[in-house]
Amino acid sequence: MIHIMHGPLSLIEGPTHPSLIEDTIGAHFDKQVAAHADRLALVVVQQNVRWTWRYLKDRVDRMAAGLLGLGIKKGDRLGAWLPNTSEYVVLQFATAKAGILLTTLNPAYRIRELEHALKLVECKAIVLGPEFKGSRYVDMIAELCPELHSATFNTEKFPVLHSAKIPSLKYIIHTTSDQLKGMCKFEDMYEKSDAQVTSALASVPPLSQYDAINLQFTSGTTGSPKAATLTHRGILNNGFLVGERLKLTCNDVMCIPVPLYHCFGLVIGNLGCMSHGSTIVYPSTGFDAEATLKAVESEKCTTLFGVPTMFVAELNHPNARKYNVSSLRTGVMAGSPCPIEIMRRVITELHIPEITICYGMTETSPVSFQSLTTAPLQRRVETVGTLLPHLTCKIVDSLSGSIVPRNTPGELLVKGFSVMKGYWNQPDKTKEVIDADGFMHSGDTATVDNDGYCRIVGRIKDIIIRGGENIYPREIEEYLFTHPDIADVTIVGVPHQLYGESTCAWIILKNKEKKGHVDSAAIKAFCRGNIAHYKIPDHVLFVDAFPLTITGKVQKYIVRDESIKMLSASKL
Repeated sequence: MIHIMHGPLSLIEGPTHPSLIEDTIGAHFDKQVAAHADRLALVVVQQNVRWTWRYLKDRVDRMAAGLLGLGIKKGDRLGAWLPNTSEYVVLQFATAKAGILLTTLNPAYRIRELEHALKLVECKAIVLGPEFKGSRYVDMIAELCPELHSATFNTEKFPVLHSAKIPSLKYIIHTTSDQLKGMCKFEDMYEKSDAQVTSALASVPPLSQYDAINLQFTSGTTGSPKAATLTHRGILNNGFLVGERLKLTCNDVMCIPVPLYHCFGLVIGNLGCMSHGSTIVYPSTGFDAEATLKAVESEKCTTLFGVPTMFVAELNHPNARKYNVSSLRTGVMAGSPCPIEIMRRVITELHIPEITICYGMTETSPVSFQSLTTAPLQRRVETVGTLLPHLTCKIVDSLSGSIVPRNTPGELLVKGFSVMKGYWNQPDKTKEVIDADGFMHSGDTATVDNDGYCRIVGRIKDIIIRGGENIYPREIEEYLFTHPDIADVTIVGVPHQLYGESTCAWIILKNKEKKGHVDSAAIKAFCRGNIAHYKIPDHVLFVDAFPLTITGKVQKYIVRDESIKMLSASKL
């Protein structure tokens, strides 16, 4: 594996081997099914699902025909508001075959976040489950769209919504076995004859690997979520190339406890498996350490994914030694830095000698750097590996834009097949991050050494990574500004032993006399049920003023340092 270095400067081109897959996801799926038809494709423990690639293809083709029959066509957007289930896999490949843009929605979204997402991308349909971790999706969508009770019917007798808040939304499809007023049943989407399925798929206009096919929400630092527009070519090859570094084959079995609404599960998990004929295993709808260990043992998984906190939970589970996980060989740890002691334990106690580290961002489909399975332990904890094939990266001075020398910190930029087409319907926001030469600006400070290994030094952006979840301070700040007693608020990340980072809110009250009545518990209660649970501030500090620059900007690095001091003092 050769990386082309350009002199002493931090400019690197990834290897040119293996070649990129020049198929759409649907076309490559069909090729892989033909090659592995009777091998096990999907295991979903909680649903008792054990499907071969042949059976999965039948489900996928029928679902694609069902969606097309509703009038959802190439270029339309369909939202998936689901935890990890078999329905998600079916939707992923069915929408890819129909040219429908699968829009992944975080299962933790509350109503206001869901409304923003559906409006931004103008979803024509949404697929949702009954409930997950206290979120009752059916009740929430009914509150957002009270017109459900007055839905009309299309020619095939499916209810059609007429929503005042979200005019684009016509179909709500649920995965329960109930008959719900105004909603379509997921299972009913399969009810096409073989001839109708063939005809429907033949009617899809020509698809290109350069077409957009997936919308993934990300916020950057500008507050409300933006939808990164990803292509067949970008996400299919990203999953494929990560799988190549893991040395996946059709004999591998991948345990995926990470969420499917994120590229980690959907791209490098599902597409990594599909492109190698490997078996996909979901141990539970949401992360559960013991369920993961149990699935590894029962399915003899060879590959395990997770953020560091997931691996810590598995290592420290009281029943960890009860399960035989010796079948494991490789996997991916990503989402936040991994302490070296944790990496040692993963290698020895979880028997994953070829565990790798990945780095990337949603806007790059997602992975751009990955360590090799043979890299020394030190390289796997101190760096994020080397550049993936067919990508170019450079480290630049954030002020001048000039490429810095090797081993010199600067902003990390990436260019190539995996870079998104842009933020959906937000060209101005796109121009802020993708320059005229096609480089995606990560907002992260990094260095590249003489061997091509990349180290992430820090973040230019204010993203907080809490247990693998990206938290964007502006989103929380904007919500807390709606509290009647809050005059100003700023959110920073502070170190946390388990989660890597936790959130800390600095709040200035409008009336100082209310400090006794508006306390930390009251602020958290105000957030609960209105923003996703992982965005609720872990710490709340009431202050009289923020440290500001001359131009009036909050100096967040000072806020962070002072927060650490105050929180440490409070524990004494």
